[in-house]
Amino acid sequence: MSELSLTHDAFLGGRLTLAQPKSGYRAATDPVLLAAAIPAKDSDQVLDVGCGVGTAALCLGVRVDVELVGLELSHEYAALGRQNSYANGIMFQVIEGDLFDMPSDLRTQEFDHVMTNPPFYDAGKGSDPDNALKADAHVMGQPLSEWIAACLRRVKSGGTFTIIMRAEKLDEILAATRTKLGAIQALPIAPRAGAPAKRVIVQGIKGRQTPMKLLAPLIMHQGTQHEKDGDSYTKEARSILREGSAIRTMTT
Repeated sequence: MSELSLTHDAFLGGRLTLAQPKSGYRAATDPVLLAAAIPAKDSDQVLDVGCGVGTAALCLGVRVDVELVGLELSHEYAALGRQNSYANGIMFQVIEGDLFDMPSDLRTQEFDHVMTNPPFYDAGKGSDPDNALKADAHVMGQPLSEWIAACLRRVKSGGTFTIIMRAEKLDEILAATRTKLGAIQALPIAPRAGAPAKRVIVQGIKGRQTPMKLLAPLIMHQGTQHEKDGDSYTKEARSILREGSAIRTMTT
């Protein structure tokens, strides 16, 4: 890691400290929210696809004693994921490889839960980030539907698949999952009450045929605008981001 300038950042109110590149993709709230949506029980097996430095997986590992595996394309991020696992005392196996050329270690495995925070932007749409690490994390080289299909192949029958994405991608996510998942829950995540959702978490159960639920939105901030120093998180958002709580509507 000597070639990278790193920061060491606290998550979950200091329960985790994660090394991540000073320049490049840097985890914020999305992987923490993703982890909070996983309805895992002790000893469940969980795969984090595109795990980066391990933020989502390790946040989940703070809350539940699960078997954590990550798949990461970037050598630098995979190495940081292993470093963060060791530094925080949470077992987390990080496999370096390509989702679309699945490593042999994963090709025959299925998991109780598969979660993913994929690149948010399609290749060729808008300007790609100059930083190579940021570009790999932000720009999707394959259609989102193919990313989802590859993830779903790793989910056990009766297991869950969970994704966090830009809200405008909801229709693509539902189209890609409707023949494989049931009991789908879609959780809009809005910055403030009355504001359009910017993110959505979608979760479903493989092989289930129960109808979909559109959940009430998770509101991240109080008030109509930022009016004071410090964070303005709602009570529910603060509980998730600072205390490591689960998103109750998705995990109960």
